[in-house]
Amino acid sequence: MILRELLNDIDIVNFKGNFDLNISGISFDSKKVKEGFLFVALKGENTDGHSYIDSAVTNGAKALIVEKVPEINSQEVSVVQVNDSRAALAVVSANFFRHPTKELTLVGITGTNGKTTITYLLESIWQHQNKKSGIIGTIDYRYADIMKQSPMTTPESLDLMGMFREMRESGVETVAMEVSSHAIDKQRVAQCHFDAAVFTNLTQDHLDYHDSMENYFEVKKRLFTEFLEESEKEEKYSTINIDDPFGARLVEDVSGNIVTYSITNPNASVYAQFSAITQSGIEANVVTPKGELQIKSTLFGEHNLSNILAAVATACSLGTSNEDIEKGIANIDSVPGRLEGIPNENGFNVLVDYAHTPDALKNVLLASRPLTKGRLILVFGCGGDRDNAKRPLMGKIGKELSDVLIVTSDNPRTEDPEVILDHIEQGVYQARKSEKPYYRIADRAQAIKQAIISAQKNDTILIAGKGHEDYQIIGTTKYPFDDREIAREALKEI
Repeated sequence: MILRELLNDIDIVNFKGNFDLNISGISFDSKKVKEGFLFVALKGENTDGHSYIDSAVTNGAKALIVEKVPEINSQEVSVVQVNDSRAALAVVSANFFRHPTKELTLVGITGTNGKTTITYLLESIWQHQNKKSGIIGTIDYRYADIMKQSPMTTPESLDLMGMFREMRESGVETVAMEVSSHAIDKQRVAQCHFDAAVFTNLTQDHLDYHDSMENYFEVKKRLFTEFLEESEKEEKYSTINIDDPFGARLVEDVSGNIVTYSITNPNASVYAQFSAITQSGIEANVVTPKGELQIKSTLFGEHNLSNILAAVATACSLGTSNEDIEKGIANIDSVPGRLEGIPNENGFNVLVDYAHTPDALKNVLLASRPLTKGRLILVFGCGGDRDNAKRPLMGKIGKELSDVLIVTSDNPRTEDPEVILDHIEQGVYQARKSEKPYYRIADRAQAIKQAIISAQKNDTILIAGKGHEDYQIIGTTKYPFDDREIAREALKEI
């Protein structure tokens, strides 16, 4: 594509070079630059792409997008100075891939918890409409016959636009995408033309990045007030959970088509007139603007009823029939790493869940209780180099809502695992019913094995924090580690 066309809609501060260069590709990684590429220098938390401009030019870059004008020897390299390289990357990526989201039905889902489950529910609903769908989220990126592991919940804008174009070329019609707060703040979803945006809830997480819940909320809100607002789709919908106090606030701040959902509030657009949450799953009579639906699901817990209502509200807005919604929801047996059961013949339950925030841990413990005739045994830890304020909160919740607590490592990263456990213990010792058994085992594999060895008939073991992840990050290295596999190995030994 000609550089002039790539730069369409970009606010250029200064330009030096040739607007009529033919650009063969785009990269923000100097190692991936090839002859004729445009290199976009991004400032990261740990590195600055401006430091790698010489490397990019050596590898063949013919044009640069920068915030700081570099000193380079080559006269053949065009330099585009902008105020925000990340915003510029989103624009040139959308231009290069010919604005693929204009040709897709795109739903963006944000909030602290529930995003992954809602993408799976929407995918199943769309399958019953015989629509090819794509998923972008925490577990993986998948579409057509392609499945890629996801290094981050929401990819960088260049990777995202390339993926959207691949989806469209392979016949995909509908896409459900998890939208993280980092992705919103870093402009990764700029130039995405959304048909709907979903707000699930807001509970404590990522405060190491956002500093406060108010800042966290303001970033999440931008998906609706900025990116959805800028979408060129004719009909756009904001789907909002009004059971959450931040959701109730969000309703006041957004414009356009607002679709609210609630477990019990009859003032919501979509709500459960009747619901039963048992050890067999969820049954509900759901009221929608298009009539009542009968929901049956094998998912567990009140939090999953809320996730189901989010999917119902979104699908209804986009014109899906009630029958397809009912069948799609009924077809989901489980979501990987979300209260995922590990079968065994020992008479007790083993569940693995991704819960890594105070609210999520509380929800999965409450959801696990009806499944438990004996003791509820919890194994969990907290990640290193992340929001440490949530650690004592999770320790307190874990101690109060379980019968046996085993605190262990999660992904310690560059922190000392014992220091992380010290933080969790502050909450453990604040908890009521402190006479209940409590163990501290830093080795996660050993902690899981200890839980399984000590389990008795009718007990439930909940292993929380990592869910679908098949690695553990210690220092800066990823090691193979899957809670589900560790549990299966331990079950073979008893």
